[in-house]
Amino acid sequence: MRYFENITDRERAIFEAGITLGAIYHQFSGTPVSPETADEVARCIERAAELQPCVERAEVDIEVEENDTDNYGGYTEVSGRNLRVRLVTRCGDWEAVARLEFVEELNYPLMWIEEVRRVRD
Repeated sequence: MRYFENITDRERAIFEAGITLGAIYHQFSGTPVSPETADEVARCIERAAELQPCVERAEVDIEVEENDTDNYGGYTEVSGRNLRVRLVTRCGDWEAVARLEFVEELNYPLMWIEEVRRVRD
């Protein structure tokens, strides 16, 4: 595709991973969630992410404890503190494994590339 002529498949796999993590974080932060709905919301986020170009697999976990009901009505929200994501993107012969999770020592919801690998079918 002409839009990606100037980058390698390896670079595009990394790019698509970063774009997808950013989209997940910014689109779903603030979504109402409760202990009863956390798994269902996580599956919806996975399905949405897997629609993105090059995304092979998305694994999402939203950690909501029984006492995480800080809003009127008894729910909390998806945030950088309770959202964990692992995704795999593939472009050509290259896969990137990317992560999003809250890192206590940084006090920050960090996104990073965990691994980049060449694969062949």
